[in-house]
Amino acid sequence: MFRSIRNDIKVIFERDPAARSVLEIFLCYPGFHAVRFHHLAHWLWTHDFKVLGRFVSHISRTCTGIEIHPGATIGDGFFIDHGMGVVIGETSEIGDNVTLYHGVTLGGTSWNKGKRHPTLEDNVIVGAGAAILGAIRIGHDSKIGSGSVVNKEVPPNSTVVGIPGRVVYREGNVYNDPTGVAGTPDPEGKAMKCLTEQIFALEKRVEELSNRFEEAPRPASARTGT
Repeated sequence: MFRSIRNDIKVIFERDPAARSVLEIFLCYPGFHAVRFHHLAHWLWTHDFKVLGRFVSHISRTCTGIEIHPGATIGDGFFIDHGMGVVIGETSEIGDNVTLYHGVTLGGTSWNKGKRHPTLEDNVIVGAGAAILGAIRIGHDSKIGSGSVVNKEVPPNSTVVGIPGRVVYREGNVYNDPTGVAGTPDPEGKAMKCLTEQIFALEKRVEELSNRFEEAPRPASARTGT
């Protein structure tokens, strides 16, 4: 337990430049509190104290604004930044060194029992307000852009943005988009840029054809008006 606490504190110092002291983390970081509550709730859940596990997770939700079902499986180095509004469903599986920002939902798309929530592999980062829905897998070292809605598998080392989520970067295929902001590509912006370039090219071609028509010699009948 103490090793896990030390590791959680180390992770917060590494990923949040606003963290100034261990005391501040203990008192003021709801993500840290939610993870500690979840360790207890998950232990109760896996030892058949289902109701008590749910009750502990309910207390955690009330205190932190973060809802983690006690059945969810979470690896080492998990960090929730800010955290308000984060929801993690029962059958979610989260690998090591995963980071979630506020408003993230790991939700289901089915009322059937069984695996219905996402699996996030190691080193995944999910931006604020993103929703990952269904029993899909997000490959290791991937990034999900803020506000994205992802309902399909994501290969490793990818960047996903948009609604619905689209892969705009994959390992071995670097996506350099001048319309992106802070390294995040903008597919809609790129599409608009391509359309604008095509319109300019067509206008230039029409102008060239118009000038060529005006400069072409006219037939004699056209010059005499007969």
